[in-house]
Amino acid sequence: MTTTAMIATAPISWGISEVAEWGFQFTPDRVLTEMKSLGFTATEMGPDGFLPEAPTDKAAKLREYGMTAVGTFVPVILHRADVDPLPRIERELADYAAAGAEVLIVAAITGIDGYDQTREPLTDAEWSILFGNLERIRDVASAQGITSALHPHVGTIVETAEDVQQVLDHSTFSFCFDTGHLMIGGVDPVAFAAEHADRIAVTHLKDVSTEGMLRVKRGEKSYFDSIVDDELYRPLGQGDVDIRSIVASLLGVGYTGWFVLEQDKVVLTEPAAGRGPIEDARASVTYLRGILDDLSADGEATV
Repeated sequence: MTTTAMIATAPISWGISEVAEWGFQFTPDRVLTEMKSLGFTATEMGPDGFLPEAPTDKAAKLREYGMTAVGTFVPVILHRADVDPLPRIERELADYAAAGAEVLIVAAITGIDGYDQTREPLTDAEWSILFGNLERIRDVASAQGITSALHPHVGTIVETAEDVQQVLDHSTFSFCFDTGHLMIGGVDPVAFAAEHADRIAVTHLKDVSTEGMLRVKRGEKSYFDSIVDDELYRPLGQGDVDIRSIVASLLGVGYTGWFVLEQDKVVLTEPAAGRGPIEDARASVTYLRGILDDLSADGEATV
């Protein structure tokens, strides 16, 4: 089967984060200029405060650089009866309507800032609340023609292989298939792509160093510091995730969603022009394009 691969990027690859004190935050003009220079024509919109606040202004800024909006990462509390996630979701969907974005990517956060944290397992009642909120989110998004997806993520409620299995078993909600976060959580991303392609709405291609991951798991280094030092997440092809097998597997079954290139970063000081995150972003997109060229030569993919 020959399938067209849709490639996008995301501001987190430039260290743009929703977490307070997450290092230096680039201006949107520099980030979008560098994205465009690498040949990207689509991106996630990034967290609150990155692009202009008004939905129409967000859309205009993206158009200025020839960018299509894929969607964005929206962290919300989903497991508590006293917190309603819909007002935050509805505010985000106003941006989607203006920018033409397609995929609402939600993460089930704990309510504590940052991702260096542990939590108690959810009770059955809390899981039930979470699943109910996912259904509510799917309903309000689909009413506007938007696909919603849950992002398993380090330091959130849906993090581990056991958490992911709960969602697979007790919900029909789609996934944001983040190859790096799933691997860190104990899920084999190659197996997930092969076994659950029908549940994948959007893919975050991310590479992980096994040694860096184990240092974090052993408590030798914090998650945050491992990102600062580029020890955990690596450019595609420079870590231990089998990106080629995952891409080939998904395209082979007719996957038509986005491949969003992500390398979570923390940047401490502003780098000189042409240096910094753009270097790893260039390495990643070059690697992916090489894979797609090979698959295309074999009649398996077009770009």
